[in-house]
Amino acid sequence: MAEETNAFPSPESKGKKKNGKFVRRRLCFVLLMILFIWWFNNYTLKVTKVTLHSDKVKNSMRIAVISDLHATHHSISNRRIEKKIRRADPDLVMVLGDMYTSESPWDRQQIAVDLIGDIVDEGFPVYFVSGEHDNDQDYLKAVADTGAHVMNYEYDIIEVNGNKVQIMGVDNVYYSDTFDLRNEFSIKESCYNILLAHIPNYEKFAVFGADLTLCADTHGGMMQLPFDMGPVYSSDYNSWFPQLTMGGETIYDKGLFEYDGGNMFITSGIGDSPAPVRFNNRPEIAVIDIEP
Repeated sequence: MAEETNAFPSPESKGKKKNGKFVRRRLCFVLLMILFIWWFNNYTLKVTKVTLHSDKVKNSMRIAVISDLHATHHSISNRRIEKKIRRADPDLVMVLGDMYTSESPWDRQQIAVDLIGDIVDEGFPVYFVSGEHDNDQDYLKAVADTGAHVMNYEYDIIEVNGNKVQIMGVDNVYYSDTFDLRNEFSIKESCYNILLAHIPNYEKFAVFGADLTLCADTHGGMMQLPFDMGPVYSSDYNSWFPQLTMGGETIYDKGLFEYDGGNMFITSGIGDSPAPVRFNNRPEIAVIDIEP
């Protein structure tokens, strides 16, 4: 007589299959959450708002600051950037360099030129300084041809909402020990003085003493610890967790820093160069309101 076999799986094997499906679903959920967090931190654009006060202005004025686009065909689109700027409705737009990456082909440089040109076409005055990446002469000419003001060691005195404003710009990629902006520009006491510089240099800029210095380059340290504990790594100091390990020394990574007579603001920029590894430091457009 043939031995009977059970055609149905045992309760134990059913339990194993259910547990396997549950684990796979949990794993998929975790992977999707990680992907969402990565995307949110690297490819969503925020507006960082700052308000300053000065006796040198009679009426409010608003400045939008963009930098470090490092344009690629998968980076945050010009359309999204322009939309944020239109909503902010600034009186001036400052573009602080590294809008493409060194050795980029012209089609990527053109993305940056198109963005600047579109902002100009919207009717916003644009003031531009180059960084260490976007300094090709043909590119700079194309930027100037859009109607933007290229301020590489240039200055301009303008009126904004009844306020007299001096705008100065430098394109240094290196600051010598003897670097002194007082050899190039002078602070006008009758003006609200704004200095544009891609690479921050707090000590030298504090000595110069512009009412507002706008800088970029740092990308905000790319990865920031939560609870304002600073960047994960600082290339300037060659240090991991510098804000925690360097005895309270100020880390000039992003945000607003005061000096005697003025402020330096460092934007964390828009792009994801050298790799999309931003964390707790989303791409930003800075909107700075100067109030009487």
